[in-house]
Amino acid sequence: MSSTRDNIFRFKQFTVDQTGCAMKVNTDGVLLGVLCESEAPRRILDIGTGTGVVSLILAQRFSSAHITAVEIDKAAAMTARANFERSNFDSRLELIHTPVEKYYETHSPGKFDLIVSNPPFFIDCLRSDDQFKGVARHTDQLFFENLLRDSAMHLEAAGKLVLIVPVRISEFLKTSAIQFGLRLQKSIGICSFPDSAPHREILTLGFNAPQTVLSRFIIYDKPKEYSVEYRTALQDFFTIF
Repeated sequence: MSSTRDNIFRFKQFTVDQTGCAMKVNTDGVLLGVLCESEAPRRILDIGTGTGVVSLILAQRFSSAHITAVEIDKAAAMTARANFERSNFDSRLELIHTPVEKYYETHSPGKFDLIVSNPPFFIDCLRSDDQFKGVARHTDQLFFENLLRDSAMHLEAAGKLVLIVPVRISEFLKTSAIQFGLRLQKSIGICSFPDSAPHREILTLGFNAPQTVLSRFIIYDKPKEYSVEYRTALQDFFTIF
């Protein structure tokens, strides 16, 4: 990934212009896109797409998938739509500017094989002084409960819900998911360095309850030196690899 201007990131197969988006392209979204697992999904839903980067990564990874990206913020939705239209995946990408709850009510979406989200995560915290970041990142317990409930209602029987969240929220999600029939299938602890504790988790939830797979993903071997697994995961996307 490289930047030619402050607001533009060039990946190997697409470009992301983040003008107008409160939340910029970040490591969380990129890792969600490259590490989430699904077997040949036909229909994917990206909740809170922001710049559209997660949808674009998934479109590159899953060449037969149709991806619906939902975004509540008007400026971000316009930016994501423009990013989709200039990509080679535009025919398989759909941008809907609406709250996800309204999307479910008005679009008769049916079931999805994969639902992903890099959700707002300042649960029970003070709102950001930056009004726009506050809207984009502040949420509460009810948001996550609704996300789990609605996702469970719109997943195929073998479908997966994949979220990236701070570790302090992950335990709440794992416990709350059970009441909606979802079980933890996989957890990836994202660590900055080999000796660091995880600061994010990528949770894979589904209706089936196989033995849970627990793993760690290391971003850096040492300061300013990416790990081999990070380079391998991103080699098809970042221009620096």
